[in-house]
Amino acid sequence: MSDDTVIQSNLLTRRDTLKYSGALATGAALAGCLDGNSESESPEETDDGSYSVTMAPAGTVEFEKPPERVLTVLPHHADMALAAGHGEAVSSMLYNPEYNDTIWNTCLERLPGVSADWADLPGTWDPDKEFLYELDSDLHLADPAYMTNMPSWTREDTMKIGENVAPWFGNTLSNANKEPAAEWADDYEYYTLWEIFEQVATVFQATERYEALKAVYSEMVATIEENLPPEDERPSVAMIILIQGEDSMYTYALNGPGFLTAHTRPLGADDVFADVQTESTVDYEALVEADPDVILCLAGLSEARHVTKTRERFQDGPVTESVAAVENDRIHTQGGRNQGPLMNLFQTEMTAKQLYPDIFGEWPTYTEGPYPEIPADEQLFDRQAVADIINGER
Repeated sequence: MSDDTVIQSNLLTRRDTLKYSGALATGAALAGCLDGNSESESPEETDDGSYSVTMAPAGTVEFEKPPERVLTVLPHHADMALAAGHGEAVSSMLYNPEYNDTIWNTCLERLPGVSADWADLPGTWDPDKEFLYELDSDLHLADPAYMTNMPSWTREDTMKIGENVAPWFGNTLSNANKEPAAEWADDYEYYTLWEIFEQVATVFQATERYEALKAVYSEMVATIEENLPPEDERPSVAMIILIQGEDSMYTYALNGPGFLTAHTRPLGADDVFADVQTESTVDYEALVEADPDVILCLAGLSEARHVTKTRERFQDGPVTESVAAVENDRIHTQGGRNQGPLMNLFQTEMTAKQLYPDIFGEWPTYTEGPYPEIPADEQLFDRQAVADIINGER
């Protein structure tokens, strides 16, 4: 089937349901930036019940009803749809759906009646355009500027898909406040994780769920910040992914900007690799020299990068066995890197316990299975309350 045939078959249905405008169509930039983060815009509802939602870089999208079939690329947007009570709308995921399903469900096991169903979703990295026509989504819940990081995609491609299949709506480069390609520079703005979730929740007409979950999150962070020890009593930390078959590792910022560090930044620990470019590599000798009190293993809940593999390699290695974190058994797992609000809740609690066990209760040494059971009086957020919010029961 040719693109022209698919386009003609979609025009009558898509344009009746979703009306698209904003940066992709007009190239106009969104205004209003405060401390590096944009102020979220409130939705506007018309007399006929349709409503519009605005977020860079896509601009303004008008809806007649919440979308029922959405494409996602990274899991933070899928997490947001799930948190908004519309997890069933996630019908495709371009980046490793099985891997993300494993990590998310490890945590979601602790939320009664809540799970991700992503493992078998269709998706492939850097897809051809025909694939998106065939998916026939109601919304591409993804960042169009991020799509053009893929070799096969241009801004013009995203515009055509947005006009002929369904609009784009999402923000990804706020994960580390990364610079967009030059063609997007005038249209891009940065948001916090919860600001992005607010707009995604509005797309799904789930503002009350957003507000309730944000209140849970805000209460937890306030409790953490009120009880943090003085800066000179906080641990030194390395956040890494061990490289298979090499005596080296990727290092990741602990306190940098963006939602990748939304769970570690409030904890204010000392990043031993703060002067190293995030996502770059260091060898074992650099780890020994830095001698962190704690090692955090990104994606340590996944099989390929499981935290137990890192523990074993460091404990058995003559170079690394003397590192303080290795000697004191303080090598801990992390969850999903591109986190949405649900993963953010679990990772913030998890990391607070890993870094400050004397204050927030011990984090059980993780070896396998779901997110560990935490005694009720040591939980930093109420699992049942969160599940009830997602399921519309609170």
